[in-house]
Amino acid sequence: MSVPPSGEQVELVRGGHRAVVVEVGGGLRSYDVDGVPVVDGYDEQEMASAGRGQVLAPWPNRLRGGRYTWDGEEHQVPIDKPAEGNALHGLVRWRAWRVTDRTADAVTMTLRLHPSPPYPFSLDLTARWALTDDGLAVTHSATNVGDRAAPYALGIHPYVTVGGLVDQARLTVPAASWLPTDEHSIPTGRAPVEGTEYDFRAGRVLGPMTVDTAFADLQRGADGAARVVLEGERTVEVWVDEAFGWLQVFSGDTLPQVERRRRGLAVEPMTAPPNAFVTGEGVLRLEPGDSTTARWGVRLR
Repeated sequence: MSVPPSGEQVELVRGGHRAVVVEVGGGLRSYDVDGVPVVDGYDEQEMASAGRGQVLAPWPNRLRGGRYTWDGEEHQVPIDKPAEGNALHGLVRWRAWRVTDRTADAVTMTLRLHPSPPYPFSLDLTARWALTDDGLAVTHSATNVGDRAAPYALGIHPYVTVGGLVDQARLTVPAASWLPTDEHSIPTGRAPVEGTEYDFRAGRVLGPMTVDTAFADLQRGADGAARVVLEGERTVEVWVDEAFGWLQVFSGDTLPQVERRRRGLAVEPMTAPPNAFVTGEGVLRLEPGDSTTARWGVRLR
């Protein structure tokens, strides 16, 4: 029997909730409630496309020229976004993660990221995917198991769907700032959303607007969580804890599969902004033995 492109398939079930987590990248292939899709995933016989459901570490989003300096040493990461000249979404998206703990409604995926020329540091990474009565909750951790300090940041790349194209959907993003970018999609600063087309704080219909934008200065509830809401034929919420200070929102206009464009909205929690390994913004310094944790989730409201 042939192995699916995304490797081992781990099905989670709790009541009407069903999710599939995969070996390749340790990410999320699908999630639905009572048969209604909550994320725009991919089929078992497909590879994950356009970051779909993947874990992005040890950095999210773009790294200008694939070059960064850490503790006085320069490092070069292979360019995998040649049109922009950038390295994209870290180093673990295509690695084989292991199942280390599994129940009917939860699974822990783990990966030891060994040193390599682009990233000569040692990390143990985990992603705990758990179905609850209220949705899908995810806990990520990273531990420096090496003998030198390591730079670290995290992102996740789910596409949420509310039925139909995102054009008709009402989007709420609780962010006071957005990050303008240059011709290489690298941020050039931070600007207030007030008075701009990037102000989604009160919620509004997306319409034909193209969005591939990082947002910052997230407004949070009493529980410390920030919530992005997409409303269409149904309502989906993506929540993030205080470890995630940035969100990338992508309307899918440039996806290689034309039929998938604007069918789902990528809502990407990030603990650091694009190009963070160059600027240092949001990057954690993990000393040997240090660990960090971040939580997010998605639910049908």
